[in-house]
Parts: sequence; structure tokens; C-alpha cells
Amino acid sequence: AGMNGTAIENFVCVIFNVSFMNCTWHVGRTATEDTQYFLYWRPSMEEDVTECQNYIKDNCGRHTGCQFQNVTIENKYAGFLVNGSRSGENIQSYKKNIMLYQIEKLTPPLNVTVNCTEASHRCTILWQPPRTSHVKDSSCFKYEIVIENK
Repeated sequence: AGMNGTAIENFVCVIFNVSFMNCTWHVGRTATEDTQYFLYWRPSMEEDVTECQNYIKDNCGRHTGCQFQNVTIENKYAGFLVNGSRSGENIQSYKKNIMLYQIEKLTPPLNVTVNCTEASHRCTILWQPPRTSHVKDSSCFKYEIVIENK
């Protein structure tokens, strides 16, 4: 239901700093200034659907994103629904399921130390895995070291 072109476009979510998530979107191409969007999500099938509590707004006051805190990543799909209205009319809704671990941007490795000995011309580089809410086995990470000679 709803007029063509009123549904949101370019829906993207990113999880960062372990438990924060931002979801953003563009308003529909035929959406007017009085169009308002509402985001609902279900972190897993076992949890209830909740509405966004912290919307990101554009210059017209339309909701164009949501900020979440205390997000827990599980190996399950999270469901997202964005619907809304304009002047009492329904707009087209948008639905998407996302596997949350696939959208996490990991922090850099922690406590990086470099010890070099001039006599042996060797360096030892040590670090701890990045913080994450869902990866418990540090052998799951692959690292790349770039050494620049300055």
C-alpha cells in the first residue's frame, strides 16, 4: 500500500564500538516535506519489536536514521521495518533482514607494542584482538602488518 516512490531508499546499518548501531536512509523520491518515517526493529525472533528511540533528522525534520545503544550481536537475523505517513496517507513500507555480525566495523587491535633490537635487526610486534561482542575465539581474526621504512 502507499504511493509509488514514497518508501525509503538506500537503507544502511553499521555497528561500531562493540555495541552502537547507526541506521540511515534517504527519503523516497516522491516523498514530500510532510512525509515522516518510523523505524521498527526486532533484534531476533525471540525479542519484541521496538520503535527507534533516537532518530536522526534532516532539515525538514523528517526521520532519516536512527542511533541505537547496547546492541548485542547474535548469529541471527534482525528484522527492520520503516513505514510512515504524509498528510494522513500511508506511504510504502520498507523491510529488510540483516545478519548483524556482517555489518560490524571492528575496532583496531589493542595494546600494540613494538620492540626492536639493533643487534639482531629484528622487531617483535605484539597486540591484542579488537573488542567485539560476538567473536570469542581470537584465531578468527586475520591481520595485516604494513611496515614503512622512514
